[in-house]
Amino acid sequence: MGRYAIGLDNGGTVIKAALFDMAGREIAAASRQTPILTPKPGYTERDMEYLWLCNCECVKEVIDKTQIDAGEIIGIAVCGHGKGLYPWGRNGKPAWNGIVSTDGRAWEYPKKWKEDGTHAKIYPRTCQDIMACQQVSLLAWFKDHHRDVYDNIQWVFSVKDYIRFRLTGEAFCEATDISGSGLMDVKNAKFDRELLDELGIGEVYEKLAPLKYSYEKCGSITAEAARLTGLLEGTPAAGGMFDIDSCAIALNVSTPEDMCTIAGTWSINEYISKQPVMDGSIAMNSLYAIPGYYLVEECSATSAGNLEWYIEQCMRNEPIPPGESIYEVINRQVEEVAPEECEVYFLPFLYASNAHPLGKGTFAGLTLYHKKAHMLRAIYEGVVYSHKTHIDKLLSTRKLPKAVRMAGGAVNSKVWVQMFADILDLPIETVTVKELGALGCAMAAAVAAGVYADYEEAAARMVHIADKVYPNPEVTGVYQNKYQKYRNLSQSLDAVWDQFTV
Repeated sequence: MGRYAIGLDNGGTVIKAALFDMAGREIAAASRQTPILTPKPGYTERDMEYLWLCNCECVKEVIDKTQIDAGEIIGIAVCGHGKGLYPWGRNGKPAWNGIVSTDGRAWEYPKKWKEDGTHAKIYPRTCQDIMACQQVSLLAWFKDHHRDVYDNIQWVFSVKDYIRFRLTGEAFCEATDISGSGLMDVKNAKFDRELLDELGIGEVYEKLAPLKYSYEKCGSITAEAARLTGLLEGTPAAGGMFDIDSCAIALNVSTPEDMCTIAGTWSINEYISKQPVMDGSIAMNSLYAIPGYYLVEECSATSAGNLEWYIEQCMRNEPIPPGESIYEVINRQVEEVAPEECEVYFLPFLYASNAHPLGKGTFAGLTLYHKKAHMLRAIYEGVVYSHKTHIDKLLSTRKLPKAVRMAGGAVNSKVWVQMFADILDLPIETVTVKELGALGCAMAAAVAAGVYADYEEAAARMVHIADKVYPNPEVTGVYQNKYQKYRNLSQSLDAVWDQFTV
């Protein structure tokens, strides 16, 4: 009889479920796309009930594909995008749509709290900058704009805590997620009513579920969830974690010497430390999945998701040879243009900016000469330049790593991974598993079930480095010059963005 674990990964638009054995082999996977609702500019939401049913379908499909006995599944865990808000109402229903981490409606609150001194007052406890998409800002927005919704909220959830709640019927706030919400005293790893009062949302203290850690058991599959998923009633559910922690765990980021970058919708760049970085040089410290460590993070929604927009808007009718995907076509076009031959630049600010808070996606340098291939190369490069902006900040706080471990959709492109190595001028390591976030969840489930004592032991058995890509010295200099032009372009537009609205 085998032993398996299921990881559920709830990204900003796609849900993935994958089944793993205890050696980290991916046995089967399933996914569902969930539509983003945009009722107003700057708003990004999802139907919470539809989201829940899509998660159930993914789990059921994985079990059906493998035809394994559900009794061989030792547990399940969920990860998901951080920030955003998935509020559960006192009436036993979602209190609003789920709000995704690319939402910008509450942009004025971080600005106000910084200007009136609130941010500086609470920073020694929160250990992080405040962002418009964090629960803290969104809840303040609801209190001011939809007081009836705010008062009806029973539980403040991240996406993965919401899905686990639906699986088990038990409400918990898992530490990695809630410590990035702006609602928590991260320095002391606890909720603090006084901190919430400083922000004008003291009522939220009663809406925060008990705190748990990623590897702890957080309930069991209910009869209703068993019916919808094919899992056995009583199957244990672990706490799960923020998806960037889950990817880091699955990349075996277990010492302060390690560093990783995740290129999905968000540009996530991180390492772990025994102490938070409190000098203001980086944006975010949160609690890591391994006890005793902080996750030191620089991030923004400025990564590979920008390519998806371009594909949808500009490449719907692109001819695709039989047996190929649109991504193979794109990679070939990008490779056709040498880096020194492309003076087109792209600011990957379609979802958000890591420069000016109102920055917008921008192509610069286009002429009649330029073709689609130049624009695609500019997108690829712009995404990496955005990552480098964050990574340079991280490197100002620590020594250079031997390599950067990489995850996210961009790792499926060899040309893009090589570009990361060339622009960062550091080796890039990838792993063998495709569904990395789901693997991190499976590792949490394995630790919760007692198969492994901790994440270090789980990583030794379940994580396998696949490849190491080295920088090409012939082009690193070219990219250094281009990166400076990218930075100059971004900075020169800062004076313009204040004239725009969300």
